[in-house]
Amino acid sequence: MRFTLIDRIVELEAGSRISAVKNLSMAEEYLADHFPGFPVMPGVLMLEAMTEAGAWLVRVGEDFAHSIVVLKEARNVKYGQFVQPGQTLRVHAEIVVQTDEETKFKAQGTVDGQVAVSARLVLQRYNLADRVPNRAVTDELIKREMRDLFGLLWPSNGEGGESSTT
Repeated sequence: MRFTLIDRIVELEAGSRISAVKNLSMAEEYLADHFPGFPVMPGVLMLEAMTEAGAWLVRVGEDFAHSIVVLKEARNVKYGQFVQPGQTLRVHAEIVVQTDEETKFKAQGTVDGQVAVSARLVLQRYNLADRVPNRAVTDELIKREMRDLFGLLWPSNGEGGESSTT
């Protein structure tokens, strides 16, 4: 099952940096168990939000050339504070180095200006057809779905953000 944590991309500079938001509400099912009586966003989901933001930056920077963008490494992950219902996690990711197959980022999530999480991330990208040639149709379907989802997170008219994709 695929899910999206990022609610909106608020700033985007293709090939360089991205900022996005995740609004945490009590309606999120996992909060009932994490932790009962003291609901907080699990650290792994904070890491996932940073990974998603970085993946969008990769996709846009290469005009959705690869269907798959996945987390390869997470280094120096540090948690600074809890994210509770009613709070907004603001995620920032900036490209440090990019090769043909990988992109290294420094990423951070903040709540009210205070660091909630930070890490160095490495994302790998590829197409399924690179490994199994008859999967090219699946690649195109995934790319189209990612473009559609991106349109919801970052409206093309620029209403949702502070920078352009250029």
